[in-house]
Amino acid sequence: MSTLITHRSSRLHTALAAATEDRIVYDLSSIADRYRRLRHELPEAAIRFALKSCPVDEVIGCLVRLGAGIDAAGPQELRQALRAGAPAGRTHYGNTIKSDRDIAAAHRLGIRDFATDSLEDTAAIAAHAPGARVFCRLATSGEGALWGLSRKFGCPPAQAVQVLRTAGRLGLVPAGVSVHVGSQQMTADAWLAAFDSLAETLTALGRAGITLDHVNLGGGLPALGYLGPQGLPLDPPLDKIFAVIREGMLRLRRIHGGHLRFLMEPGRHLVADSGAVRAHVVRLARRPEPDGEPRYWLYLSCGRFNGLYEMDTLRYPLVFPTHPNAEYVPALLAGPTCDSDDAHAGGRVPVPVPRDLASGDPVWVMSSGAYATSYLTRGFNGFAPLPCHLTGGESDD
Repeated sequence: MSTLITHRSSRLHTALAAATEDRIVYDLSSIADRYRRLRHELPEAAIRFALKSCPVDEVIGCLVRLGAGIDAAGPQELRQALRAGAPAGRTHYGNTIKSDRDIAAAHRLGIRDFATDSLEDTAAIAAHAPGARVFCRLATSGEGALWGLSRKFGCPPAQAVQVLRTAGRLGLVPAGVSVHVGSQQMTADAWLAAFDSLAETLTALGRAGITLDHVNLGGGLPALGYLGPQGLPLDPPLDKIFAVIREGMLRLRRIHGGHLRFLMEPGRHLVADSGAVRAHVVRLARRPEPDGEPRYWLYLSCGRFNGLYEMDTLRYPLVFPTHPNAEYVPALLAGPTCDSDDAHAGGRVPVPVPRDLASGDPVWVMSSGAYATSYLTRGFNGFAPLPCHLTGGESDD
């Protein structure tokens, strides 16, 4: 049995095969292709790359040169975006949670578009970024997503009207509203619900005499290469999602009655399948479980604290390049640290691995390009962060 690989990139596989040490590898040409496909599907939406998903200068620069803007979550990300060539006018502060100091720092950098979702934050923006444009984030349930992003962010439509009305009174520009349906959203229904909320909000704002210039549809577009519990592709209904988004944009424009721009903040969708981790086997061990039954455990050199933070929720395709015709056995997957949380699915769901794996054998963790560099620790248990290698672009050599 072999693990299914989806969305193959020959450059990515070549770079992984050439690597003799652990690293994260990105194929810039594959990222560019995914961006172009997204623009083809949603030509009416301007793209603001969610930098938090892959804070790698070369990746940011690649997308900016293609026309993308940047969604940043704080001053450090804003500075990185600007250094990588992102124009301040195509860069916004998309985090609704920010201190007075961070608001002022962003304003000094030339940022003029800020997310908000509360009266307190709106007042702080007025005080420390006078005259700025604000867009109010609406709450969503997060249902259907692997990470719901609910409760901590967003407000109901009625409060959004109050926030944007207050913004205008304080000298800010009430410019837009936004949603986020949750990271790795697996349903089109979530987008339908989001458009219902946006429609309600635009209608209420119109009654209040507030005319916006844009709607930010946020992130949530899924990556395509992850596996489900049975080892088969998750297969998100991407075509249906795109169709719902296109129809939703038409609906909102009819309600708005004027020129209404749309933004999207994809992150995972653009980079996950174009990145992979080259790791190696620490040990394949057969150990007794509490019930007395022996169980294989595969310990990798890379885990939750040095590149695969999302391994508790995601199942990545694994490739064992030196074992093309091996007999496979079910094994629990874990990282190398002395932390019991450093295990795939909490050490509960086995994955198929070659029975004859030896310490040092290479393992490719596919579709791991999203958040791999974001969640690296400085060296928990002394395991160093993975270096980053780029292929398919100027950094190919």
